[in-house]
Amino acid sequence: MNRELLNYAFKNVRKRKLRSSLTVLSILIGVMAIYALVSFGAGLQNYVDRIAQDAGADKIFIQARGIGAPGTDENFFISRDDAEFVDRINGVDELAGMYMSAVEIEKDRGKKFVFGIGLDTDKIDFANEAFTFDVEHGRNLKPGDVDKVVLGYNYQVADKIFSKPIVLGEKVTINGKIFDVAGFYEAVGNPQDDSNIYMGYEAFEQMFPEKKDKFGWVMVRANKDVNPSELAERIHERLRKHKDQEEGKEDFYVQTFEDALAIFNNVILVLNGILVLIALVSVIVAGVNTANTMYTAVLERTKEIGVMKAVGAQNKDIMSIFIAESGMLGLIGGILGIILGFLISTTGGAIAAAAGFGFLKPAFPIWLTASCLIFSFCIGAVSGTLPAVRAAKLQPVDALRYE
Repeated sequence: MNRELLNYAFKNVRKRKLRSSLTVLSILIGVMAIYALVSFGAGLQNYVDRIAQDAGADKIFIQARGIGAPGTDENFFISRDDAEFVDRINGVDELAGMYMSAVEIEKDRGKKFVFGIGLDTDKIDFANEAFTFDVEHGRNLKPGDVDKVVLGYNYQVADKIFSKPIVLGEKVTINGKIFDVAGFYEAVGNPQDDSNIYMGYEAFEQMFPEKKDKFGWVMVRANKDVNPSELAERIHERLRKHKDQEEGKEDFYVQTFEDALAIFNNVILVLNGILVLIALVSVIVAGVNTANTMYTAVLERTKEIGVMKAVGAQNKDIMSIFIAESGMLGLIGGILGIILGFLISTTGGAIAAAAGFGFLKPAFPIWLTASCLIFSFCIGAVSGTLPAVRAAKLQPVDALRYE
């Protein structure tokens, strides 16, 4: 298509501003929805990839089955004897159990119920690596820290948990016992994890003597030369026999870190697919609207088409003009849709972060922008194809006689 035909098509788009604007608006809405939704999906994927990189693929989690969060159902737990048995299995490099229970924290007459986590202070670095976060302010837990805790990120922020933020060295009351705040962990990105309270084994066992030696989670690191999936299967089978439980009736399950991420990735993929399908409804409506606009343009310009054919315009020239016009409408709608989608995603990400959901941060890869531009142009061009074919098939004599 030469420049002269493109200029002619562009002038026709500008000439019918109201109709062109309404068509662009319909395309804009569909592209905007797709761009915004997919940007959040891409952001979630980046979050998962970052966790995978930080934690490593050599981690295995053993969790007690039960109702609610791990360790909150007293009928299901991984005993210390079970953990020590797993630690002796060939291929296990390191192991750490984790206590978990609901606790009540008090500050300035305010009370909140959150989760308390009991960690092995001798293996605190391994636990932080598995959780993929580290201390942001203050220090981590040390052996002998019976009266000290490390708090989640949100305790530093006003009106997140308490009206006033907690500061380093401040004393807080947890289940009636006073603790010093030794540090704060960096933000994980969701309100529950960012409101957890972390303490050593000894402090947790003094607070919950009935839970002593009853872990909710056990974290395992595989040796470098061992396949984590194969080790997970070996642990599952040997622990089942050690606990004398029937296959399929175990009170625990073993999962590699990669398996957990794969499940999360599948959920993200399905969710994104559903949301994009919903957004595609708007795009289909936009395509129908574009086709209707171009059919109207053909009817209005029938004599004009006859004149062009009379002076030598070929069918392909007529088709090119109308396809170019509809493609331009699609492209303009796509550009505006991307701009608005970016603004909506950025605003939504800021709102989510302010609410404590920092992992809901949109991403804007180049492929997303390029795909939306190409997609919007193709929607416009395809929608204008049938009207363009009709225009090309008009006979000069009939077109000139058209009233």
